[in-house]
Amino acid sequence: MHQSGHNSGVIHAGIYYTPGSLKAKLCVEGLKKSYEYFEANNVPYKKCGKLIVAVDELELPRLEKLYSFAQQNGVPNVSYISGDKIREIEPNCVGLKAIHSPETGIVDWRTVTLSYAKNFVASGGIIYNSFKVGEISETSENVDYPVLIKNVNSGSNSSAHISQITCKYVITCTGLQSDRVAKMSGCSPNPVIIPFRGDYLVLKSENSSLINGNVYPVPDPRFPFLGVHFTPRLDGSVLLGPNAILSLNREGYGRFDVNFKDCFDLASDPGLRKLIFRYLRFGVNEIIDGLFINRQVKRLKMYVPSLSVKDVSRGPSGIRAQAIDSDGTLVDDFVIHFGDGKIGKRIMHVRNAPSPAATASLAIGCVLADKAQECFDLPLSESRSFV
Repeated sequence: MHQSGHNSGVIHAGIYYTPGSLKAKLCVEGLKKSYEYFEANNVPYKKCGKLIVAVDELELPRLEKLYSFAQQNGVPNVSYISGDKIREIEPNCVGLKAIHSPETGIVDWRTVTLSYAKNFVASGGIIYNSFKVGEISETSENVDYPVLIKNVNSGSNSSAHISQITCKYVITCTGLQSDRVAKMSGCSPNPVIIPFRGDYLVLKSENSSLINGNVYPVPDPRFPFLGVHFTPRLDGSVLLGPNAILSLNREGYGRFDVNFKDCFDLASDPGLRKLIFRYLRFGVNEIIDGLFINRQVKRLKMYVPSLSVKDVSRGPSGIRAQAIDSDGTLVDDFVIHFGDGKIGKRIMHVRNAPSPAATASLAIGCVLADKAQECFDLPLSESRSFV
């Protein structure tokens, strides 16, 4: 379990996303569906809230724009608050103004994913673990199930040692490998997945009471990430960060993990070269921040002045799958593609599903079900219940 098990665990409310985008619509829908699912399936969670804090005057116009987004997107119970109100919510936090989202929460998305899997199996589904897709092709041996998917792990660690599956229709949600799997069925090579590793710091246990909920900066529109932030977890720990560094291994979480195929693909992609040139200074600073804890702490102290280097230690890492176009532009919204030809039209690929895809997962599921019914000419489902 990669992105689903290596993230900050935030249940997003839908503040950041451009009104009218899939991200905006599905995040707000997914927020409601997620809380309903957690209650019905006894998944632990906490509505700890979130502050997006402006610490200087230059950030205020950007904060006001985000607040406008939140209102247009229908984010529930969001408010625009003063510095005094910030202190009431987070006594150790300082700022001029902030957006307060009390509906933002935290959950262990790994636990949620396992719960989804349990319900899927209970409904008659079958899960093959360690099934590594090596080929998608058309088979003439089975007219009713013409799509053949081969497992390159067959005979090793793959559950049931199944070598292949034949299907009538296929939906792929393959995260960090989504571009490679899509290409197997004749899809365009673009968008390409670029892996970014995020390294977290963690507050030492005796300092975990420094914050109560999520504390985020106002994102800089020049850069594609939200900035370092404070994120509490259900176990009582608090994550700080992350930074964002180009990863040389799509599924490697160590600082020195290298996969030569991944490196070759990165070096061969003209879009990535354009992206690096565009964000070179940002990228270098992120690498340096990852090496020196005091640099990240300096940025975090702008929001919690009492924080010091001795209060933190190195924490976990995660890999984010970010799609880019051929011109090096980061793809900002969810992307769903079909392949070409007879076999391609039987396969639907989720090509880009970065944050807030976990929060939006049940809403994304509804979109995929609707598209499958329409494009695969399937009978209407009898129920949309996820509980």
